[in-house]
Amino acid sequence: MKKFALGTVMALATVLSAGHASAQTALKDVAHVRDGIIAVGMAYEISEQCDSIRARLFRGYSYLQSLRSHASGLGFSDDEIDAYINDDAEKDRLEGIARAQLVALGAVADDSESYCAVGRAQIAANTRVGWLLR
Repeated sequence: MKKFALGTVMALATVLSAGHASAQTALKDVAHVRDGIIAVGMAYEISEQCDSIRARLFRGYSYLQSLRSHASGLGFSDDEIDAYINDDAEKDRLEGIARAQLVALGAVADDSESYCAVGRAQIAANTRVGWLLR
């Protein structure tokens, strides 16, 4: 009897938590996913602006896949995840956040050395952004 009750509770908790994630929280409000995508965007922007720093493409791809898996584990369907990934307005919003964070860290538009300095500092501090760069 105890095994059945525990199994039932665990199954119910899984169903409720999955439904709760997709019904109550928009994927854009899941901090781990949102902040991860922003970090990837920041690393990409640094690698595009600074010739001496490159993005770790395999690491970045693997990290994005882990974010997708995390969202899936929270109960978001593939369709919900794809809709979030393909939402142009959300892409623009996250890109704006990433660029604002780079500016706050010292990056200056049209000054590649400022992006290099930010990138080197992120690498030295072993931040998520730095971890995605070499």
